[in-house]
Amino acid sequence: MKTKAFLVIALTLMFAAAMPAAVAQNTAAPNTENDKFLPEENLVLESAVAVNLSKDFATLPLHRGNVGGEPVWFVITDTSDEAIAEELGLNFAPKLSNITTGCPLCAQQVESKSKILGESEVTFEGKPDFSPERILKPGPTFFPPTLAQPGALADANYSPFVRVRGSDVVYNAPIVAVGDEPFDATTHTNTHDRLLAIDTDEMTVDMGLIRGSANGKDIVYLNFEASNSVTATLERSVFTPNLALSSFPNGSTRQDSARAEIFTFVNGPVGLESPPAQGITHLIRDGLNAQELSLENTELLEALRNGGDLENVFEVFPTLLDPALAQAYTPLWDLNVGVWSNAAVADGRNIALRDANRIRAVAATGELTSPGGLPLASANEVINCPALGFTNEPPLEPVVSTVATPIAAPIPDPIRAAIVSAATDPEVSAPTLPDTGGAALPNTGGVASSQD
Repeated sequence: MKTKAFLVIALTLMFAAAMPAAVAQNTAAPNTENDKFLPEENLVLESAVAVNLSKDFATLPLHRGNVGGEPVWFVITDTSDEAIAEELGLNFAPKLSNITTGCPLCAQQVESKSKILGESEVTFEGKPDFSPERILKPGPTFFPPTLAQPGALADANYSPFVRVRGSDVVYNAPIVAVGDEPFDATTHTNTHDRLLAIDTDEMTVDMGLIRGSANGKDIVYLNFEASNSVTATLERSVFTPNLALSSFPNGSTRQDSARAEIFTFVNGPVGLESPPAQGITHLIRDGLNAQELSLENTELLEALRNGGDLENVFEVFPTLLDPALAQAYTPLWDLNVGVWSNAAVADGRNIALRDANRIRAVAATGELTSPGGLPLASANEVINCPALGFTNEPPLEPVVSTVATPIAAPIPDPIRAAIVSAATDPEVSAPTLPDTGGAALPNTGGVASSQD
């Protein structure tokens, strides 16, 4: 049934692209006539209509909701319920059931006539403000930037993770546009900074995707929210500070955690001429991160398609053969920020790494640390990055045998208080978090992340 539905939609889109005019489009539909698409069998998010590898975007089903009567438009990518995931073609992420452990703000309760999200209109408690201008001014060495201002801010009640009243099932349902048309898919004054096109008649949306790796294999995924303001700027995502309270930093091995680990690098190899490049410096310099993402910006689209992304590394992926590892997948990623030693950079040993356990093994030698020379561990920044699929071979098992990860303590009260203040006070745009004085939460205040 899913295969037939996919083919029908794909054929519809193909014929629509061939028409001389895009009728009833809210924003200009991209010309995809000669583009390369991800094969259907490579999708893990089976509800995706299509994944365009030539322009690096995914077409997703769109849903309508409201906040206080104002229209909002959202997508659904993951759920904690296996039967619903199978029925709707979503990623199964059982760890999402832990999203409110110690953090009621990490999920919002929504109202709907149906217990299955998306089957009828949804009333949300909160929403993002997409009106701020996204600004990134590179520093003298590109990173850290001299200025990083997110292009979207969550209000105090917003989280992409939701429960329908009367149900315990958790969904990942990020809001990607607010209000009625016309929608701005160029400077993104009322849309997500990764939104490339939206059609509220056909109920589809095109979202810029990200290229990375998991267990040594190439993957593609999405990004919607980040808990740190600099990370949100680099990721082109919604600054949602309350998510930093989610359970638990360094807790990917814990059954009561909602997180898995993702790895980014500050000073990996750079340059489109010598792939694979990897890291934040590369993203800003070669991935043209300061520019706005839109279908009109072909220079940026070309840079990203040709290796300009950060090449972040997922710890786990839904295709892993070991069920325990596959079900450790979650779209809520606990960011580890790696810094190569000066000696490693000087000798060219700061090569791209593509497997989480290999990264941990290198970190055990001391050549790769958290910022400030602390042992590589959680920065207590989280990003909402749902898996889309794999571009060639599926990740089936870790490349390197398991390396133990540290077990986190609960977030200290001063850190929690600072994050809550940022989540509830509209005047606070980026929390200044106190020093924890220990390795459990290195650099909590925010070296940035991740991917374009």
